Amino acid sequence: MGKIRILMLGGTGEARSLAQALTNTGRYDVLLSLAGRTEKPCDQPVPVRIGGFGGVDGLAAFLRDGSFDLLIDATHPFAARISRNASEASAAIGIPAFTLRRPEWVAEPGDRWTHVATITEAIERLGPSPRRVFLAIGRQEAHRAEVAPQHFYLVRSVDPVEPPLVLPDVQLVLDRGPYDVEGEVSLLRSHRIDALVTKNSGGSATYAKIEAARRLGIEVIMVVRVPAAALQTVTTIEAMLAAIDHLFSPAMNRGV
Repeated sequence: MGKIRILMLGGTGEARSLAQALTNTGRYDVLLSLAGRTEKPCDQPVPVRIGGFGGVDGLAAFLRDGSFDLLIDATHPFAARISRNASEASAAIGIPAFTLRRPEWVAEPGDRWTHVATITEAIERLGPSPRRVFLAIGRQEAHRAEVAPQHFYLVRSVDPVEPPLVLPDVQLVLDRGPYDVEGEVSLLRSHRIDALVTKNSGGSATYAKIEAARRLGIEVIMVVRVPAAALQTVTTIEAMLAAIDHLFSPAMNRGV
């Protein structure tokens, strides 16, 4: 009886946990694909490939040539392009596909959220007067802050921002979550932050900054998610395992 072959597009903590859970069942052969944007990715419990596929056609060819039975999109909620590619590629070759998406954060009493559609709009919403900004959006789009050099920026990312930001008053913090609330409160206080720019990524790993901003009464400029690609979406690892188990009942395994 052959194992079900799964290609998982990852890069999140949930992807790593799901890969481990699938491996533990003994029923699945999982290959985890990472975009390669992080210089030192976390160790993974399954074989890993790094790099892009070359668009929809390249991904479809990889799925077909590898005889994969299932595609799982467990990328970051803001990785819109790869999610669209996953939807189109799986449909093109006729294999099922699921998306694992953690729920969005929801504002609570005391939160001061301003919702925007893009990082560019978030920077604009800071206004013309100098502010002290915690830019917690990762390194890929940090350069968009260069259009508003009047602000101080505290920029946190896993890897250095390349090329370096051309800003007169910026401090880079290299760190990887999860974070704790007291540490985030201390960070915001020590840098006298009065605005937090972030994406609504959801999950617990980086939520501490949201709670810290609530405690300190700091405005949060929140970039909303783009609509998800047209794939069946589940929000927890348990639900994903159940969906896959339902899709591939033992009688459907190869060789039966």
